[in-house]
Amino acid sequence: MAAIANLFIDQGSTFSTSVNVKDSDESAFDLTNHTAAGQVRKSYSSSTATDFTITIADPPSNGQLDCSLTATQTAALEEGRYVYDIEVTNDTGVVTRVIEGIITINPNVTK
Repeated sequence: MAAIANLFIDQGSTFSTSVNVKDSDESAFDLTNHTAAGQVRKSYSSSTATDFTITIADPPSNGQLDCSLTATQTAALEEGRYVYDIEVTNDTGVVTRVIEGIITINPNVTK
């Protein structure tokens, strides 16, 4: 089961966070031979999405994902509530959702 973390992002600002993926015994999940992907959507059924840029930090055995959105990406999101998740896929095609939650976009004054 994925961890749940709710995030607050300032509209028009660069956003970055790290996710430390853990095994069921709370040890680091080895991300060797994995890829990662994640998206932000207004709702679960929304047809449009904003993709996170996600990199697996070195060494992959530490289980750290570095995730970001550019200022341009966050500026394009209207203020309000969104949903997101991040998944990893191993080299045999097994997909595991590692984190999910709600994102609140705080409105921007400076344009």
